[in-house]
Amino acid sequence: MHMPEIQLISTVEFPVRFSEVDSMQIVWHGHYVKYMEEGRENFGKKYGISYMEIRNNGYMAPVVRLSCDYKKSLSYPENVIVETCFVDSAAAKITYSFRIFRASDRELVATGESVQVFLDMNRELVLTVPPFFEAWKKKWGL
Repeated sequence: MHMPEIQLISTVEFPVRFSEVDSMQIVWHGHYVKYMEEGRENFGKKYGISYMEIRNNGYMAPVVRLSCDYKKSLSYPENVIVETCFVDSAAAKITYSFRIFRASDRELVATGESVQVFLDMNRELVLTVPPFFEAWKKKWGL
């Protein structure tokens, strides 16, 4: 019998801010990057892998790749739901997939993915999985 794959997912909801929309009250496409950041921060707090926890272990984790596929528009005033899912990999990187929804009707408005790598405190790329990250993954059954 095949065991289901473990999925670590967090969800955060917040309002579209007036400053994020254009004259047609449509959210400007660049703000979806900020929405994904909200998702990463929420995930980190929920699962104990926040930016500060990474830093406290002697590493930094900059985003090196980000993609966003736009499906529908968001407007002001609406609430946004960002669902962030950890994508497991044997590589020394953190990958998240995102689904962004309009809260009122749960309509999928965008999907995306981000990839972060590990740097040591000298800003050198780390090619092997840091011990703290291996321990984190083991803690969550990955």
